[in-house]
Amino acid sequence: MKISFWPYSHTVLTTFCLLGLTAASRPEGITEDVELRVGIVQRFGDSPKEQIQLEPTQGDRLRLTFKTGNQQQTLVTAKPVKLEVMMQPIAQPTVEEQVVLGTYRTYETAEDSAKNWRAKGIEVEIVQPERWQIWAKRDVYSTPLLRRLLLESVQAAGKKKAIIDTKIQQQTPQVSWVVNDKRYSHNYLEISSSKNLVKVNEGKKPNNTRLYAGRLQLQPNAYGTYTLVNQVPLETYLRGVVPYEIGAQAPMAAMEAQAIIARTYALRNLHRFAADKYQLCADTHCQVYYGLKGVTAVTDRAIASTKGMVLTYNNELVDALYSSTTGGVTAAFSDVWNGDDRPYLKPIVDSPSNIWNIAGQNLADENNFQRFIRLQKGFNESKWDLFRWRRETKLEDIAKGLQKFLKVKNSPYAKFKTIKDMRIVKRSTSGRILKLAVDTDIGTFHLHKDEVRSAFIAPVSTLFYLQPLNKGQPKLWGYAFIGGGLGHGVGLSQTGAQNLAKLGWSNERILQFYYPGTQIQVLNNTIKLIN
Repeated sequence: MKISFWPYSHTVLTTFCLLGLTAASRPEGITEDVELRVGIVQRFGDSPKEQIQLEPTQGDRLRLTFKTGNQQQTLVTAKPVKLEVMMQPIAQPTVEEQVVLGTYRTYETAEDSAKNWRAKGIEVEIVQPERWQIWAKRDVYSTPLLRRLLLESVQAAGKKKAIIDTKIQQQTPQVSWVVNDKRYSHNYLEISSSKNLVKVNEGKKPNNTRLYAGRLQLQPNAYGTYTLVNQVPLETYLRGVVPYEIGAQAPMAAMEAQAIIARTYALRNLHRFAADKYQLCADTHCQVYYGLKGVTAVTDRAIASTKGMVLTYNNELVDALYSSTTGGVTAAFSDVWNGDDRPYLKPIVDSPSNIWNIAGQNLADENNFQRFIRLQKGFNESKWDLFRWRRETKLEDIAKGLQKFLKVKNSPYAKFKTIKDMRIVKRSTSGRILKLAVDTDIGTFHLHKDEVRSAFIAPVSTLFYLQPLNKGQPKLWGYAFIGGGLGHGVGLSQTGAQNLAKLGWSNERILQFYYPGTQIQVLNNTIKLIN
């Protein structure tokens, strides 16, 4: 028996209750495999040249199911099926519009913004047409009048970046496919096979083919395009995550820690794509998931040995954030995103020895920070290429990147022409940039927290300092970004975990190092699955 989280209800909590996952009757240890809905191809139909090829494995056949009127129709074929996009003219052009209340780099920042809007009595939804956005809920603000009244209200309250995004649709993408020389075209399509295995190739290159277990469903999303969703059991899903997130060459304890964290992350984040009626994506906005193409015996063993295990704090699933490389110190949640700190996500020097005392040498101090970045040895990540880095960028290139970033955010500063100066105004205890000032010809604007990684091309984390460069010229040539780490730096370091495993640390000890005060438990009916 599989426990499925679909169909999705108004809230994740309601869904859990409908499924009996919080009911007293649920057994102490869950042996059934939770079924996930993962968007493996998002926004299919953005380009009329896009195509997806579906293919059965050898000796199997594809089963394609769709509705024609009130009748369900099923096609069976042993041949590959190509999903193609055709732009269909609309007899009467339609207006599509949303009240966009904010645009963000990450889901975490968008989630905090949504919480604040809801506290003001405004119903919103989190979406990802490209970047994460907050929309006024479409089924609530369903008329032009309601949308404009809302916009006037929020702009009068000082939220000047809120806009109404209006598009006139004169054509719409329609997906079609051919079976037995007959072309079909429907908005919903379910794809399955006898072996529960389907090959998927997004694009035209043979090496793009990936193998997915479970079933597939092509369905409309909130942006006028389509999503190809993989309905897959949780433990099978992990087989397509662990090899790509930490690799098959990692020591076993590090792979086991990754499996536990990936399982926890998936279960805690099932609400991310509620607006599009699936749960998780397959890229770095969630966890990298490429199906069964890259599975290995060793990563499968790490998943099997930790089956059902999750990480908890006070009997609640932790916010299981992790990144590639911390740069020598982990970050608190609020160092990177807005929102409440998690007690188990706090600055920790990423070293097996006492190499630096944050309490005595706070990295919020610029001098301390630069001395810390100059340290090379003694950290878990010291031998990793991106533990320390230096990247020089021309002022003109910095300006182009900033203008593009500000334009997406609907900022009036997007019209600046030249940069006069840049400086770091405030750092966190872990050294992450909390506020960075940019002086331009039309005034000074500020970048905050995770915005910094979006606004600049050069830095791959917010753990850096700036060095102005003249390059022998009388005026400013550009800046050197000098820092460490790759990613947000919150929670487990995948690189650091591998070093600790090589030192003989167990998966439990590794996880308690990066998430202090937490416990590993087998998923059961006493654990709170969401906040």
